[in-house]
Amino acid sequence: MKCLSVAEECCTVKRLDEKKINDLLRTGSISDCQKVLAEVLEEIRFNELRSMVLRLYVSTDIYLSARSFSRELGIDNEEFIRCFGGIDDIGIKMASVEGTVGFLHELLVQCVRWRIGKCRENGNCVVKNARDYIDANYMSGELSLTNVADAVGISPAYLSSLFKKETGSNLSEYITRVRIDKSKELLCCTSKLVYEIAFEVGFQDYRYFSQIFKKCTGQTPRQFQNTANLY
Repeated sequence: MKCLSVAEECCTVKRLDEKKINDLLRTGSISDCQKVLAEVLEEIRFNELRSMVLRLYVSTDIYLSARSFSRELGIDNEEFIRCFGGIDDIGIKMASVEGTVGFLHELLVQCVRWRIGKCRENGNCVVKNARDYIDANYMSGELSLTNVADAVGISPAYLSSLFKKETGSNLSEYITRVRIDKSKELLCCTSKLVYEIAFEVGFQDYRYFSQIFKKCTGQTPRQFQNTANLY
């Protein structure tokens, strides 16, 4: 294999495709890391670089992309450096091409792990906020996917998908469950009429409330009330 000249090596490293690295960090999976890194390094013929300075140049660019992305995720410098060392430490990992590639792969994998973890945390937070909002506003007849999404600051479609993924049920099912649970408390513990309770828990149609209540409990509201007050 013909060796690259110094000038050729300098030219080839300038073709480093940082966009592929950034796309991997933002949307790729852990299993994508090895393939994408291999493609990016192959494009600049990294394995043929004899100059440690140029290998360091490439590694530093990828390191800085990862560090910048990790900051966006909220990973502080202390944690990042604890995992990968500071920029001045990169040279220590450059003893061989294999060692350099291994270090860069580990760097990308950890950043993707951080991103996946943060997404899960954010998803849990959004769903918790949505549930809290429903718990506090179940009595409103206007409560819907759209205004819950507005309250937590994301699109209705995304909230619907996230809620289903995190809880296993649809948001509308959760709203209904909260309303039925509240109505059962009122049926057991107050002397209010069934139609009054229906409106109090957010149902605008008494007959619809009765249908939903029976579907959820196996009894009509009146039957449930009578049974609960037998003793």
